[in-house]
Amino acid sequence: MIVEERLVTYINSLDKGNTGVLDAIEREALDSYVPIIRKEMQSFLKLLLAMTKPARILEVGTAVGFSSILMAEYDPVSCEIVTIENYEKRIPIARENFKRAGKEKQITLLEGDAAEILPTLTEPFDLIFMDAAKGQYINFLPDILRLLNTGGTLLSDNVLQDGDIIESHYAVTRRNRTIYKRMREYLYELTHRDDLVTAVLPVGDGITVSTKIDKKVGN
Repeated sequence: MIVEERLVTYINSLDKGNTGVLDAIEREALDSYVPIIRKEMQSFLKLLLAMTKPARILEVGTAVGFSSILMAEYDPVSCEIVTIENYEKRIPIARENFKRAGKEKQITLLEGDAAEILPTLTEPFDLIFMDAAKGQYINFLPDILRLLNTGGTLLSDNVLQDGDIIESHYAVTRRNRTIYKRMREYLYELTHRDDLVTAVLPVGDGITVSTKIDKKVGN
């Protein structure tokens, strides 16, 4: 827990909630131990959608489709969403959830490894949501930046690893050290590129919000 648990509980108690179908999908996911975005991340994502009004959205990591449906539901404009998922058991569940929500025509699910799919995409996006395997974020970044419109937003979830990101390399369990190293590289890259303005925020399990800018700006 990055932010004190009682404070998070209070903040989440203020949330107005989602649509009935989203609430049902969330309950089913939690009952099945499928990770979906946390309540505070849901609130932030809805705010970001209201502020930026993205027409084209790319999501890396579909799971059961909860966040795709949330974005389709709460984007003020009629957006097009492309989402990528590699875990075969969750793909049919996501597709069924898209139908339940009436969003199957708005959301395109690409099946397979994002490392193989991303290089094949050519159309740019206004918002890219990274919510896949944390150790792969740094590997996806070149294609992500290629696909992100200037002025577009890159939102990355689960970047602070429940606070482990600030620990010594040796304090992190051996099986998590590669993810830890790659996430530190990812955070450094996002915050030191000339073509990005990035904020790292302790929302949920930690997020980054990056805007792609013209490199000439500020010179």
